[in-house]
Amino acid sequence: MIKGEGKSTVNRRIRILELLKANGKVEVKELSEILGVTGVTIRNDLEQLEKKNILIRARGGAIKVEQTLSSEDYPLSDKQKKNLAEKREIGKKAAELIANGNTIILDSGSTVHQLAKNLKSFDELTVITNALNIATLLADFKNINVIVPGGTLKKNSLSLFGILAEKGFRDYFCDKLFLGVDGFDLDFGISTPSPEEAYLNQIMIEISREVIVLADSSKFERRGFAFIAPVNKINTVITDKGIRQEYKSKLENLGVKVIVV
Repeated sequence: MIKGEGKSTVNRRIRILELLKANGKVEVKELSEILGVTGVTIRNDLEQLEKKNILIRARGGAIKVEQTLSSEDYPLSDKQKKNLAEKREIGKKAAELIANGNTIILDSGSTVHQLAKNLKSFDELTVITNALNIATLLADFKNINVIVPGGTLKKNSLSLFGILAEKGFRDYFCDKLFLGVDGFDLDFGISTPSPEEAYLNQIMIEISREVIVLADSSKFERRGFAFIAPVNKINTVITDKGIRQEYKSKLENLGVKVIVV
């Protein structure tokens, strides 16, 4: 520790940001020990830095603001191009978790769209989806019964949301939900840029026996604008080899099954 750095507010906060940049996250207890000040002082430092949009406080510490997502919801055509190879493999693996006769929910995520492409071989399947692009794709699969709740069209994601969609989903109970997310943070949970879609996702979780999140590794340690659910609502995560082993272990310790493709 640099002499006096714990006593100087400016030096202390510079040191906090250095540790944050190096590690991606910091913890109050660890900072208190390194800087030789109380946890109360550290929490106040983190609060002031958050107000300047330099970091975001999480339970017991903080994460880099660069790791969080903005509230901007990019067009589906742009999302589909990002990490396409990884999304294809995740989609193939996700299809293996489905059994003939299941009733499943497919949300409007670009990775979930890759899953939908792998459903043609099923003899009997019921799919409920708010994604028009997925519904259109599945219309050509003769053994799949497709249910599309009503709602208001969100053009950039080709998804339906709103009161009609919410009421429509509440009429069902499903075996599995396959959910794409824009942010996945151990403390904050799973998230998306859109508050409307986040609320509809919460309903999907409520009516599903099993929740399976499809997320390429770029989504971890990030936050979207709108909170969907805490990690303890998730049964399984399917991701790619880019996930850090430490992060994978933490998820498994929380009771989440992690499948890496």
